[in-house]
Amino acid sequence: MNYESHHYVQKVKQAAQKRAPILITTCLALSAMAIVVKYKTKQVEQEHPPQGKFIEVDGVRLHYFDEGAGEPLVLIHGNGTMAEDYEISTLIGRAAKTNRVIVFDRPGYGYSERPNNRRWDATAQAQLLHRALVLLGVEQPVVVGHSWGTLVALSMALEQPDYVRSLVLLSGYYYPMPRLDVVLSAPMAIPLLGQFIRYTISPIVGRLVWPLAVRKLFSPSSEPAHFKRAFPVWMTMRPSQLRASASDGVMMIPEASRLGNRYKELQMPIIIMAGSGDLLALSKLHSERLHEEIPHSKLVLKPEVGHMIHQVVPSDVMKAIEMAFADG
Repeated sequence: MNYESHHYVQKVKQAAQKRAPILITTCLALSAMAIVVKYKTKQVEQEHPPQGKFIEVDGVRLHYFDEGAGEPLVLIHGNGTMAEDYEISTLIGRAAKTNRVIVFDRPGYGYSERPNNRRWDATAQAQLLHRALVLLGVEQPVVVGHSWGTLVALSMALEQPDYVRSLVLLSGYYYPMPRLDVVLSAPMAIPLLGQFIRYTISPIVGRLVWPLAVRKLFSPSSEPAHFKRAFPVWMTMRPSQLRASASDGVMMIPEASRLGNRYKELQMPIIIMAGSGDLLALSKLHSERLHEEIPHSKLVLKPEVGHMIHQVVPSDVMKAIEMAFADG
């Protein structure tokens, strides 16, 4: 070996020796994160076991709530959350006094499965929930969707126009516009890389930034005490739910673009409700624009209310639901 080659080998060895502690520390940190995530996932599932029922549809096991009796009402939750969100908001309890209320954990959320062998766009989710509703003997429901759930509700109405009695759309994202949260969550949807970070970094970082995320969700209102007390944050940080949330986030813009070409087909009564202070789906760019595109729809804007409208003004949401039953 000549002098130049020997000198190069020595430099490589020295560089490797310098990097070794960093690599070891990084591996130890990632291993610690993985242990914490596994522990917190097990802990939150023990503290919040499934409270509803299960039904299997097309090989997919869905978790759902079925409360009350009367004319059927279906509630579809948004991205990153679960059916329990509606329970915490008191909407299930309020509506169940006069109606049969059915609320599913959408595929991949809460305790519902999300098989990897299909693309879970809004239409696929709507078709699955529709089949589940038929199996449960639900006919002509009023369908309520919040946030990403509005795309599922709209898909169900477009695919089954004779089945859906009326729509109530809350804080919806209806038109393809850039979203920073979509960009930030996209890596979790990438095969292999996404699986790695979902079981290590993402849940830890997600929990740390949770207070900031909640502030934006509720702004200009403050986070209600009942939500802060009851919402199981770590349920949303589980790797399985992060995968579903990231996948839905990545599909949000193309789904809004695809469905947006068909909104004018809708003929059933539609109530569009949003907070004028919503920072995630600006009402002027989404709810008000949708109202203009569907002239027979009714628009309800709540001043000084943000994205989580059902948590902040559940009584007003109930009035909109009652209006939807009356109109339908």
